[in-house]
Amino acid sequence: MKNSKLIFILLLLVIAGYKAGAQQDAMYTQYMFNQLALNPAVAGSKDVLSATALYRRQWVGVPGAPQTQTLAIDAPVPGKKIGLGLLLSNDKVGITRTTNVFGNYAFKIEMDKGTLALGIRGGASFFRADFTSVDLNGNSPNDPGFMQNVKKALLNFGAGVYYTTDRLYLGVSIPHLLNNTLQNNSAVVTNQLISREYLHLFVIGGYVFDLNEDLKLKPSFLFKGSKGAPIELDLNANFWLKEIVGVGLSYRSKADISIMAEVQATPRLRFGYAYDRSTTQLVKFNSGSHELMLKYELPIDMGGKADGSKEDKPSKSYF
Repeated sequence: MKNSKLIFILLLLVIAGYKAGAQQDAMYTQYMFNQLALNPAVAGSKDVLSATALYRRQWVGVPGAPQTQTLAIDAPVPGKKIGLGLLLSNDKVGITRTTNVFGNYAFKIEMDKGTLALGIRGGASFFRADFTSVDLNGNSPNDPGFMQNVKKALLNFGAGVYYTTDRLYLGVSIPHLLNNTLQNNSAVVTNQLISREYLHLFVIGGYVFDLNEDLKLKPSFLFKGSKGAPIELDLNANFWLKEIVGVGLSYRSKADISIMAEVQATPRLRFGYAYDRSTTQLVKFNSGSHELMLKYELPIDMGGKADGSKEDKPSKSYF
């Protein structure tokens, strides 16, 4: 227990020294409840069939601001040391839209105090950019950059490592390993910058502290880095009352401050909401970002069938 606390605190202090900035991948404030979106090794990490739906509307009031929808489903395979998951997401930014479909596989290794999982994912991203829909207001009507749309299907793969105990989780992942080109071949010319996907590195961690019999504190962090973009860090602290109601605060370095609330409405159903407020000059042009989360967990009999006879209890991991 002491070693787990020490490892978590040291990682938090080391990562907190980095600066932050924008990332290419979709952003989540409630990532601690939607971890499969970041790390394929999370698949089947709990003995439940888990389905998480998340909707994020960023920078309300800014035309073309990001909007993201995600559905993540995962479960362990009874009698096997593996977990399987499906990740569906749709990310719209301005005239571009990316729809992702990825399968996830995790192999679990039982250790003295926890479980180490090695995960991989594979699937496709369907990218579209509607350049012809841009109103140029009569300026450069023959600009070749706006005379054709882009539609591409891009295969990709990702990998991750995830370690969990009853109270601790730590993970490192690269969700997509291939730096696919986003333009059509006909649009790539020697004097034109090439738009492409870039490798992203994610490091996540969280721990649950008992403050008293009814109140628990769960700090967590998310470290994000990619080529060509400054490093970004999310620091979060959530308080849980009687394992039913959670409230928290979050800070995204040089970007946002956030408030979060979660309600374990039933032993199987959880609702979550997060509101972000910019800490940059962008605050003058938007009224904040909103994120809604719905999570459903169905207990699984690891002997081979879903168990509806046992007494339902909320997840003890709080993640």
